[in-house]
Amino acid sequence: MFTRRRTQKATENRVLWTMTSPAIILMIVFVLMPLVIGLNISFTNWNGYSQSYYYIGIENYRRLVTDPMFQKAIINTVVYGMGSTLLQTILGVSYALLLNQPFALKNTMQTVVYLPAMLSSILVGYVWCFMVEYSHGAINDIALLFGVSKVDWMGNGNRAVLMITIANTLTFCGKAMLIYLAGLKGIPQSYYEAAGIDGASGFQCFRFITLPNLLPAITTSTILNLIGGLKLFGVIQSMSGGGPGYASHSLSTLINTIYFSYQDAGYASAIGIFTFLFIMSISIVLQSYLNRKAESNE
Repeated sequence: MFTRRRTQKATENRVLWTMTSPAIILMIVFVLMPLVIGLNISFTNWNGYSQSYYYIGIENYRRLVTDPMFQKAIINTVVYGMGSTLLQTILGVSYALLLNQPFALKNTMQTVVYLPAMLSSILVGYVWCFMVEYSHGAINDIALLFGVSKVDWMGNGNRAVLMITIANTLTFCGKAMLIYLAGLKGIPQSYYEAAGIDGASGFQCFRFITLPNLLPAITTSTILNLIGGLKLFGVIQSMSGGGPGYASHSLSTLINTIYFSYQDAGYASAIGIFTFLFIMSISIVLQSYLNRKAESNE
């Protein structure tokens, strides 16, 4: 009997390793190895092209403290991450509550809201670029019809950051909508029926039934949206290229500029390592907080 159980356990372990080994190999090749190589390059003065380079210790990391471009990129990255997450949560929950009700063309509306998330972020960014450009941009053309002066939306750093945040929010709020819609489907209808018998208002039902039961969905959506916002690249690159100047750079687009435009792969790698640790730390802290919040409401 013992030998049979041990043989069965060994067979289960082999099957488990056979099923998981492709994913482990892919993680090693495409995540772990590039991370180790990038960490090594961050201690060099490599320009990204030459065959020779020198180790310069932590000099690239010291530059992070005094580099104004890097400091501006951190602020913008936090705005993109936190701002997009907040707006996507509000819009996602609103769309989910609406689409959880029966009405005509519900499936069509759901498809329209989610469609931008299926497209390339670079492509979506170019569409928004055509909308916000100063000359013949759709927004300014519509404003002129109502007698409102044109605005150079991307000519000012703060406005550019705002428009990029809005563009990213409207592009990916459909993903949040689907997560919240799935969460709403999992709430028993009997809860609302009991609340209705007790005379609870619509807002009270949302506050004390819908919101607490959506906390697992909120945790999942918030973490995914936050990570997506903190590593935002495509929309920024196509809408502003990090400009004007470097006023709308995120950490991801700054890495691209430092590497290819300034030919400073060592410093770009140092920013990349910092970005990885920065996003990972924020995600772990936020997920821990949201998990504790969900447990306290059980």
